[in-house]
Amino acid sequence: MSKIILTCAISGSIHTPSMSPHLPVTAEDIAGQAIDAARAGAAILHLHARAPLTGRPSADPAHFRAFLPRIAEATDAVINLTTGGSAVMSLDERLAAARAFAPEMCSLNMGSMNFALYPMLARQTEWLHDWEEPFLRGSEDLVFKNTPRDIALILTEIGQDRGARFEFECYDVGHLYMLRHFVDRGLVAGPIFIQFVMGVLGGIAAEPMHLDHLKATADRLFGADYAFSVLAAGRMQMPMAERAAAMGGHVRVGLEDNLYLSRGVLAPSNAALVETVRALVEAQGRQVASPEEVRALLGLKGRDRVAF
Repeated sequence: MSKIILTCAISGSIHTPSMSPHLPVTAEDIAGQAIDAARAGAAILHLHARAPLTGRPSADPAHFRAFLPRIAEATDAVINLTTGGSAVMSLDERLAAARAFAPEMCSLNMGSMNFALYPMLARQTEWLHDWEEPFLRGSEDLVFKNTPRDIALILTEIGQDRGARFEFECYDVGHLYMLRHFVDRGLVAGPIFIQFVMGVLGGIAAEPMHLDHLKATADRLFGADYAFSVLAAGRMQMPMAERAAAMGGHVRVGLEDNLYLSRGVLAPSNAALVETVRALVEAQGRQVASPEEVRALLGLKGRDRVAF
C-alpha cells in the first residue's frame, strides 16, 4: 500500500487548560511537543497559538513567532498553520498568522456550521482560568462562519498569493460539494488533500458507515486526484484512524482533537498519540511518509519559501 501521512494537531482551540495538564499552551511547550511529535513520525504539524499566561486561543502572530522558528530549526516537518483559529475569532484574526508567515500548508474549513462544545461542561467542575467556562457555555449559541466568500478569500490570499496548499477540513458531506464548487471555479487544483473531520457536535458523527459515505462521495466528486485523511474527535480517534489506514487513507491525531490515550487515561503528550497510531498503521503494513515525501505527494512549495 501507499505510504501514510501522519498529521499531529498540537494544541488547537477547543480544549481548555483545565481539561489536561498536558495540553501545551506556552511557546516552549508547543514547540517541544511539536518537535517530539515530528520525531515520533508526524510529517505534518498542524499548529494553533495560545496566550501563554491564560492558555486562551490566540490569533496574535507574535504568539506564533514565539514557537515557529524553533520548530523549523529542529525538524523538517511540514508546518501547517490554522486558518480556522477559533470559532469566536473574526476572519481577519484567523488569517493573521498565515498572512504573516506564508506557510507551506494551511487548514481550510469548507463550510459554516454549529460548533457545539458545551457538552464538555459536564465533565469539568474546576477551572484554572475565568474564560474557560463561558467559552464552552457560549458554544450553545455559536455558528462557526465559513461562507463561500470567506473560503474564496483564503484560497486567493493564502493559496494563490502566498503559495500555500491546503488541508481541506470537511465536517460533513455538504462540505465536499463546496470543495467541488471551488474546483469548478478554478480556485482549487490537485493534488487535493481532504481531512474528514468526524465527531464534532454540529458535524458528521465518527461512525464507520459515515466514513464509508464520505469516501464514496469524494471518490465520485474528485476521482483519483485527491487523498484523504481522517480526524476523529475524542474516544473515536484511534478506531477511526485504524479504519482510515485500512482504507488506504491518512490519519491525524493530537491533543487538539483528543486528550486521552485510552479510556480514563490522559495522553501525556502529542508524541504519545503519534506513537500509538504509528504502531496501529504499521501493524497493517503501512509505512510512514517522511516530510519530503509529503511535500512531493501534496505539491508543496518547500520550506525555503516560508517566511519564518
